[in-house]
Amino acid sequence: MPEPADRVAELQGYHDREVAPCTRCALHRTRTQVVVGSGALDADLMFVGEAPGYHEDQQGIPFVGQSGQLLTTLLEGIGLTRDQVFVANVLKCRPPGNRDPAPAEIRSCEPHLFRQVSLIRPRMVCTLGNFATKLLSGRPDGISRVHGHELPIEVGGHRLLLYPLFHPAAALYTRAMLSTLEADFARIPELLGGAAPASASAGPAAATPVPVPVEAAPPPPAPPVAPPADEQLGLF
Repeated sequence: MPEPADRVAELQGYHDREVAPCTRCALHRTRTQVVVGSGALDADLMFVGEAPGYHEDQQGIPFVGQSGQLLTTLLEGIGLTRDQVFVANVLKCRPPGNRDPAPAEIRSCEPHLFRQVSLIRPRMVCTLGNFATKLLSGRPDGISRVHGHELPIEVGGHRLLLYPLFHPAAALYTRAMLSTLEADFARIPELLGGAAPASASAGPAAATPVPVPVEAAPPPPAPPVAPPADEQLGLF
């Protein structure tokens, strides 16, 4: 297994060579810049959202709008900072008008995410919203059903704990969702402390769920009002 410093150097090189100049899908024609990800390249905890929004596209950093401010607050509530985790998205380029990612765009961009996970080797990945959760869990269950329920998975031969969460944007236009997010976030330190994934033999950089029973979750929340203009839809 490569040493952490070697993996960090390899990831930095991959970002520069493969992600930043990527033209695998049509989104490269409309983006301002690629939003690779930010934070610690050897983090134990990783967050994966849906796609960059307007502010992310302008600044090249994920989660810098209202959702990002709330994510920072939620992290501070459990004693963490953005510098201690790695934050990325399924898509590295903003879909025009912040529309939902298209299936072809997800297929084109998912190798970048899987490569990031396999090199960062986090103990735990928190998916934010439907798109990231369905991609990394390999299951069709929506976030309203599976949020707050951990799932062991394997990505590129690396075993980790997947922990689905509502996207912070959900709490921006359904205020009752904030208490749910805070409760789910409160479990992260305990889960992270117990997440000690064992490395598996090298394999394709794809997510493979490890079968475990999934508890029934509470019914979905009431329909939300219109989201902020700079946030993605499809969060439930």
